[in-house]
Amino acid sequence: MGIQRIESVTYGVADADMLEEAVRFFEDFGLFLVERTDEHAVCETLAGQTVQVDTDPGAHLPPPVESGPTLREVVWGVDTADALDRLVTGLGADRTVRASADGVHHTVDETGFGVGLTLARPRPLHVTPRPANVSGSVTRWSTPLEPVGRVRPLRMCHVALNIPKAGREAAVAFYTDLLGFRPTDVVEPMGVFLQAPGDDDQHTFLLCHRPDKAGVNHVAYEVPGVDDVIEGGNHMIAQGWREARKLGRHTIGSNIFRFLHAPCGGRVEYACDMDRADASYETRIHETAPPHTLWSLRQNRDVAG
Repeated sequence: MGIQRIESVTYGVADADMLEEAVRFFEDFGLFLVERTDEHAVCETLAGQTVQVDTDPGAHLPPPVESGPTLREVVWGVDTADALDRLVTGLGADRTVRASADGVHHTVDETGFGVGLTLARPRPLHVTPRPANVSGSVTRWSTPLEPVGRVRPLRMCHVALNIPKAGREAAVAFYTDLLGFRPTDVVEPMGVFLQAPGDDDQHTFLLCHRPDKAGVNHVAYEVPGVDDVIEGGNHMIAQGWREARKLGRHTIGSNIFRFLHAPCGGRVEYACDMDRADASYETRIHETAPPHTLWSLRQNRDVAG
């Protein structure tokens, strides 16, 4: 089939102090630290995807597309060796592809972001949703809910990158024509939501041209439910991290979200209840941008007067 999921993301930071701050951030966020040196750290989701943070990301990565700490590469996991070979061969006919000793094939997209392909190494997830009650559909009897406890993201579910408006069609075509992504929602004033061929989330990837500049926008992490979104954000704020956007539910994708600023660049998102889309979901073209959210948390101070 082809690309199944995000396998890893790599951030570049300036020095050991920034590396230390990034490690603290991702551990507070709920990831597991699995490797650490003076120049390099690796954190992991429950699904086995990795977040790598480097002071010197290596010669196989292109230069950063923006100043300061930022995302340097997204590595995509492919389901079979045959599919991986097919994708690498197609990329090699179009641009330079370099293989590294860890089995990742590295190249660069039209914007300058690093792109990697490797065999997916999925780890099974065992999730029991918290039972919910509503009149007419009761699933929790005589048992009060307990706190969710420590929030642990299940998986990276999507990446959003900012791209310049000039050349945006070619930027999207790289992923659709060479890597097999399909557009699910095209918002003409803003960007294109893309689904990986082996994923069922409404989007695995977003190329956003609204800011008209290249850079990392955010990486989203799925958690089991809305309690986890809220409590995860609460925990991060208690640890001193800065919220980037108030709690809400997106219009495109329908996911409930909470964003935080990441010290290694861009933002990260706790997300739950994303739309799933199968082959019957036809590409939707939006000539004007729909409202960003179905709802967002509003407080008295948000209302003028």
